[in-house]
Amino acid sequence: MITPILFLAVAAWAIAQALKMVISVIVYRKVDWSYLFTGGGMPSSHSALVCSCAAAIGMTEGIDQPIFALAVVMAFIVMYDAANVRKETGEQAKILNYIMKNWDEYKPELFAEELKELIGHTPLQVAAGAVLGVLVGVTGTLLLL
Repeated sequence: MITPILFLAVAAWAIAQALKMVISVIVYRKVDWSYLFTGGGMPSSHSALVCSCAAAIGMTEGIDQPIFALAVVMAFIVMYDAANVRKETGEQAKILNYIMKNWDEYKPELFAEELKELIGHTPLQVAAGAVLGVLVGVTGTLLLL
């Protein structure tokens, strides 16, 4: 049987991914199924996953336990990476895609496809994912345990 903590973390991720698709339909007025599995965008599913896990651990094990401290530290590392390192990677991909398209000697056969630009998150997207994750972790723990 799957541990409730893992179940809640995966549930938070799935809810965040579904919200990405709903938001994309509202903003772009079209259904894009790729948002169900893509990184980047609003809200951060990575933040939702790790924050749900940390919240559920805090609720079940106690916030004074080392495992909760570890979960919080790992959550902050993931969220920092999403808002900084991965966001910069996306910005660099935009520049490289622009250079490839405007390069006089560009040979499409050298590049299978454009680099993915929607990789990281804004601080607001990370915060939204974190709030979603904590809500799922706390609410789910209260309902399941």
